[in-house]
Amino acid sequence: MNFFSKVDIPASDLRIDYKSNLVFIGSCFADNISAQFASRKFKVQANPFGTVYNPLSIAQMVKNIAEGKVYGDTDVFQDVCRDNGHGDNLWHSWDAHSSLSASTREECVDKLNAATTQARDFLRKADAVFITLGTAFVYYLKDSGKPVSNCHRQDPALFERRMISVEEAAQALKSIVRSLKKIKQDQIATPTIRDDDTKFHVIFTVSPLRHLSDGAHNNTLSKATLQLAVNSAISNVTTVPSASSGTFPAVDYFPSYEIVMDELRDYRFYSDDMVHLSKTAEAYIFERMVSAYCDERTREDMAKVEKFLKMASHRIQDESAPATQEFLKKLNAQATLLESDIPGLDLSNEKRPVK
Repeated sequence: MNFFSKVDIPASDLRIDYKSNLVFIGSCFADNISAQFASRKFKVQANPFGTVYNPLSIAQMVKNIAEGKVYGDTDVFQDVCRDNGHGDNLWHSWDAHSSLSASTREECVDKLNAATTQARDFLRKADAVFITLGTAFVYYLKDSGKPVSNCHRQDPALFERRMISVEEAAQALKSIVRSLKKIKQDQIATPTIRDDDTKFHVIFTVSPLRHLSDGAHNNTLSKATLQLAVNSAISNVTTVPSASSGTFPAVDYFPSYEIVMDELRDYRFYSDDMVHLSKTAEAYIFERMVSAYCDERTREDMAKVEKFLKMASHRIQDESAPATQEFLKKLNAQATLLESDIPGLDLSNEKRPVK
């Protein structure tokens, strides 16, 4: 008898190794999974504008990056401290997480423009872009109708909140693909471009983290809206090469939500708040991604890197001791050997100075 329903992962020709450049954009689930890759020394960029939960905000962010938006004074606002104690006097942007906020207007604008440039540069060489969708509920500014990525704890009266339709969400996802394609096409004009630089994958996934503040029923409707939108977007996005416009991205779906609902259907796989996933669940989803997108050689390389990193995390009591110096020499030699054996691996941060 079979007491465990295994979720099938759609076939993909995406192959991730240590030469790959990986981008993760979306909800906090994107941060959690990207951290699994980054901790094993893969080349990763995650959420350049901070966590973003809904399709419309993600689409606008990627479009801004693709078009090289230059932020200015009118793109930020100050949360002035009021008599009731609310307000932090910081400058914020409706397009970004508070991690890009600052104490001055100039610093906030500089952070936004730096994030745009860095994200565009990394996306140009990205091999895979994972888009993690958290919710179909969107906050809009009442005075402009603009969807916001972050409300920055402003007066709720400023916003209208509603669940977008499947069609609205699907259009946003198709916009994301078009913007990512534009970033790659702009790079194609570079004389030193390699054929591999024009090939990339977009992988949509729905976050399994529950938004129970909306109620169980609305959370289910929200997740279903996202899943239907992904299905619509994938079925309508062209994924074949074009001689005139460069290589279109391959667009796939990774069933994070389904894995938690069908394989990890137990509250022990959630953290204490019963909303976020436990470390065990995050590690399991990462293992399923590795099985789907990494070949046997890469999995063997990962095991070697993990063993080395465990050695590198050894706590040193006396830096000047002869035994410590011998250990550091061995550590550096092992790092150099791994770098030569595993193309794309960079362990420069783990190498230690030897006296």
